[in-house]
Amino acid sequence: MRKITAGLFISLDGVVEAPDQWHFPYFNDEMGAAVGASLGQADTVLFGRKTYDSFAGAWPEREAAGEEDAGFAKTLGDARKIVVSHQKLAFTWRNSEQLEGDLVAFVTALKNEPGGNIGLSGSVSVVRQLLAAGLLDELQLLVHPIADRKGMRLFDEGETPISLKLVSCETFQTGVLNLVYTPAESAGDAGYEEAKANLPQAEQ
Repeated sequence: MRKITAGLFISLDGVVEAPDQWHFPYFNDEMGAAVGASLGQADTVLFGRKTYDSFAGAWPEREAAGEEDAGFAKTLGDARKIVVSHQKLAFTWRNSEQLEGDLVAFVTALKNEPGGNIGLSGSVSVVRQLLAAGLLDELQLLVHPIADRKGMRLFDEGETPISLKLVSCETFQTGVLNLVYTPAESAGDAGYEEAKANLPQAEQ
């Protein structure tokens, strides 16, 4: 079964909207390697429409310019790109298509097709739906040491908690934390009575 990995730039207060307004001062070679290791290794990429429009408006030109990011731009261009949108879309970026039908059913079938990793970048609404459906295998959060204080947060209001397991943690020189999570079983119910056994005990 194919693996689905989502990567997001996120502020310390949980904001994932418009990272271009606060993200770039923290981008260094460590972060470039982390992004390349996830998105750059995917042969299929899922996008929400807004994120796709942002990528399609920049990366084809960067590939054509032939500068230092042209290799990564070509990798994105060569990947199969599937866009989730309720509007009928027209595409100019190669290997782009619109998702047809129900997102969960489509992605369930996609995971069972032959192929390599499936990546997501941004596309918060898609990430939320795949997390809720149990289809996301890995969530990479690049936590920036800034409180943006405005904009959409990653996790919206809901009835059912989402449990995650931290599988790796790396601190970049800029102070950005590279946190990688996988889905996990619920930690269960507990209260203070259970927790107090772990408090330091006063010396007698």
